[in-house]
Amino acid sequence: MVPPDRPDPMRATLIAILQQLNRYESLHEGREREQSLELADLERLLHRFWAVDQGATNVGHALGLLLRNGMVRAHSAPPSGGHGRALPRYRITAEGKQFLVDAVARAERIP
Repeated sequence: MVPPDRPDPMRATLIAILQQLNRYESLHEGREREQSLELADLERLLHRFWAVDQGATNVGHALGLLLRNGMVRAHSAPPSGGHGRALPRYRITAEGKQFLVDAVARAERIP
């Protein structure tokens, strides 16, 4: 169990993944392929995130939890350049956005 004064690494990683997916969706509005990310993209973006950097969590595991809970959806897209096999790409869902909004609002409250 994590001490109350220290953030939970898994929860923090879940939120960080949702933030990145939400960011990419907003940045690339109208361009479907660019609004989603592959696992390798998320791992690259979060490799210096404190919970991942310390080995307390794994991006793939956290992404799997988000998928199972309906906060992220996966779809296959042909690789850029059209060669090779299609890798799953991940995109935030409405449930994921709601969770993210609630988490940020809760974190900003003064106890």
